[in-house]
Amino acid sequence: MDKGDLRVAVLGAGAIANEHFDAVQATEGLAACAVVDIDYAKANEVANFYEIKAYTDYRLMIQTEKPDVVAIALPHFLHKETAVFAAEHGCHLMLEKPMALSVLECDEIIEAGRKADIRILVGHTQHYMAENIHAKKIIQSGELGKLVMIHDIRHTNYFEDSRPQWFVEKAKSGGGILANLGTHSIDKIQWLTDSTVRQIKASISYYGSRGNVEGSGIIYLETVEGIPATIVQSGYLGASRNETEIIFTEGMLKLVTGESLWMSRGDSYKKLETVITAAPFELQYSDLLTAIRNHSETSCSPEYGRSVLAALEAVYRSAESGLEQVVY
Repeated sequence: MDKGDLRVAVLGAGAIANEHFDAVQATEGLAACAVVDIDYAKANEVANFYEIKAYTDYRLMIQTEKPDVVAIALPHFLHKETAVFAAEHGCHLMLEKPMALSVLECDEIIEAGRKADIRILVGHTQHYMAENIHAKKIIQSGELGKLVMIHDIRHTNYFEDSRPQWFVEKAKSGGGILANLGTHSIDKIQWLTDSTVRQIKASISYYGSRGNVEGSGIIYLETVEGIPATIVQSGYLGASRNETEIIFTEGMLKLVTGESLWMSRGDSYKKLETVITAAPFELQYSDLLTAIRNHSETSCSPEYGRSVLAALEAVYRSAESGLEQVVY
């Protein structure tokens, strides 16, 4: 660790913690210092691998280690509590998505960050994936004409035994497949179009094999720029799929996030060559580090993270009422 490195601690020793620590190690100007998990064996295993300290109490860790940056990779219901505490102790935040359980919780985090004058990056990884970045450049270039609409589809076995139980308990997760994976889709559409969602009509189902969260949903939305989009997701058994079709007046893109990007100008899809400059988590940490050094806003700000939760809340209001909802 160099003397000028910012010290980073991660709350949560699940699988994603390794991605955080690997990215920290790969980012010049950052150094890992601690990991926290209520399961000491898990925290200690991670700590031993990265040669850092293990804790079971995040408050004690923050007060003892005084990290410059805290990454929050915990169940969704713990995001607000831990983010506010870390902010109040002067820690910058790398906050996994969704930002919190509700817009009201997002507002509490934003206010705590404002008072402490810290930088917050909400980890919407869609912004940092090479194929997505390539697709956005094509949209902005206008080479396929005017953007007409977007169709996003995601199928996966959401209720598989390996998924931790808290994901299927609404009080802890905020919802099911739409709260977890649907927020990726909402974010992807907003980010690709540089436009937030203004209205939503949704229908969802509850046929999961466990828990009390939704297992599928269909969302029709429009952005403030008038771009219509659909999101179709199923967490029941079937063939896995994760594709976004972007339709223009002079062609189409098929985006397979994390895998490939394809283009059609009226014929069959042809695969495009996409350059990967760095792993998404490395780009996130580089983004946060730049914002800290420049005292500027991150490119995935807490206000933006709030906009995704506002859209998700409109999804659930629409599904319950059967009516189209305005996002606010």
